[in-house]
Amino acid sequence: MTTRKLPDRGLTYRTVDSPVGSLTLAGVGGTLMRLEFDGQRRREPESPVRRVDEGAFPEAAAQLAAYFEGSLSHFRVDLHVAGTDFQQRVWAAVRSIPYGQTRSYAQIAEQIGSPGASRAVGSAVGRNPVPIIVPCHRVIGSSGVLTGYVGGVDRKKTLLAGERGWASRDPGVSRRPSSPPESRRPAAPAPH
Repeated sequence: MTTRKLPDRGLTYRTVDSPVGSLTLAGVGGTLMRLEFDGQRRREPESPVRRVDEGAFPEAAAQLAAYFEGSLSHFRVDLHVAGTDFQQRVWAAVRSIPYGQTRSYAQIAEQIGSPGASRAVGSAVGRNPVPIIVPCHRVIGSSGVLTGYVGGVDRKKTLLAGERGWASRDPGVSRRPSSPPESRRPAAPAPH
């Protein structure tokens, strides 16, 4: 994943269908820079030169299809996401959340060495230019509440349901964030 600023002129766009609606992929020279949901309010102005190529980003399109079929759990596409150092650290932490698991904003803040920066983490998560691929839908509130999502909370719920099955099947299932393996406590010894 590159982080330097690429020119926004001459972006190539492609639309792919998905179970959560149409997704627009945008980038330069095969490098993906944005993924937007149908109806999403744009954070940045559209490129002044809009080049539509429905054959662009074939690897990203194939991996998205495999993800929605349930046969891909981690994306490996050529990405360029421009952001601050803090945003880059947050997005890297979000990419490390295993498929089917969740983390809270506070857990991400601790993971990147900024405990107490939950709100700043939330802001960085909200500025993620490539949702799904950088799986910000896996970040939830500490209480397990499904908080805001660039594609809407219903899409977030659908994505989590597709990965884990809990959001749509059983409203009684705990939605508390999963603990990362390194912070899980060992089981208490059985009484003698």
